[in-house]
Amino acid sequence: MKGLILAGGLATRLRPLTHTGAKQLIPIANKPVIHYVVEDLANAGIKEIGIIVGYDKDRIASIVNSVGDGSNWGVKVTYIEQDAPRGLAHAIGIAEGFMGGEDFVVYLGDNMIKSGIKSFVENFKKDRPICSLLLAKHDQPQKFGVAVFDELGNVVHVEEKPENPKSNYVITGIYIFTSDIFDAIKRIKPGKGGELQITDAIKLLVDDPDKIVTCHKVQGWWDDAGTAEAILNANYMVLMDIVPEIKGNISADSKVLGKVGVGENTIIHENCYVKGPVVIGNNCEVGPNTYIGPYTSIGDNCKIKGGEIESSIIIGNTTVDLENGEKIIHSLIGKHSKIISRKNSVPKGGVFVLGENSELKL
Repeated sequence: MKGLILAGGLATRLRPLTHTGAKQLIPIANKPVIHYVVEDLANAGIKEIGIIVGYDKDRIASIVNSVGDGSNWGVKVTYIEQDAPRGLAHAIGIAEGFMGGEDFVVYLGDNMIKSGIKSFVENFKKDRPICSLLLAKHDQPQKFGVAVFDELGNVVHVEEKPENPKSNYVITGIYIFTSDIFDAIKRIKPGKGGELQITDAIKLLVDDPDKIVTCHKVQGWWDDAGTAEAILNANYMVLMDIVPEIKGNISADSKVLGKVGVGENTIIHENCYVKGPVVIGNNCEVGPNTYIGPYTSIGDNCKIKGGEIESSIIIGNTTVDLENGEKIIHSLIGKHSKIISRKNSVPKGGVFVLGENSELKL
């Protein structure tokens, strides 16, 4: 069995963060989303992984630089370019040669699940249906592909973003296919936006009485990290399980409480309060007179001075200087950004999504 990670989309819902970078490289608890995906596939016993990387040369280079050849996870990675955003089914279809007739897992590169896919893969190998879908219960199923299944767990109906969903179980964006999916993809027509929808190909398999499509339900949380809100939620979930480790230096009159990770060569200066769960990367400076609140991730090489930050992601090489005591909450700040206080301004708070290389005066 092989793996296929889809990482070629433009991620318009995450602009301005994704104007210049791939959303799969946005860090959750200081680790890129795509690293969680590769790690999950490797833990499920998959040794060969293809990654669909789109057509933008800079985005391709950034993903290749981040993931490399896969040796960090004990896998072999092959990169497959998609010449234009033509839909999930098209992205899967162009990997037919790479699969070589083997069964394979498709994993959207912005999906994160706590339980991992190991049991999903094991069940597929045991039952070996034509296709299996990983499903999660959701209170807004109309925003996703929806699956209806019978008492045996066999899928009897699928529909893409229905106005009146027949089920509250959504298709997570993680699938297992046999090579039969490629024939189904060749039979479908472009849908909305001229793209080939994988739900249409799966529907052909579901409607074939000679084929069985099964499902597997997610255990624990699942997140489609495709919006700023979803990324912050995933950060929240991952930070709940971090193992505290202090590698940097903390001033004697500063306080660190709860699950907190502090990277190498990081300094927390005087009169700071860090309340976990929080992770702070390597080579950072925090303080003086700074509060870092729960569910905050601060990347490498950041300088944070003054004010309060809570429930936010500050990506690496960013400076935040809040000398007037401003507060940043529920925010996603791109790398190489700068946030500073205006002179003589009144302390206030804010919620931001800033693209990389941004500058903001509060």
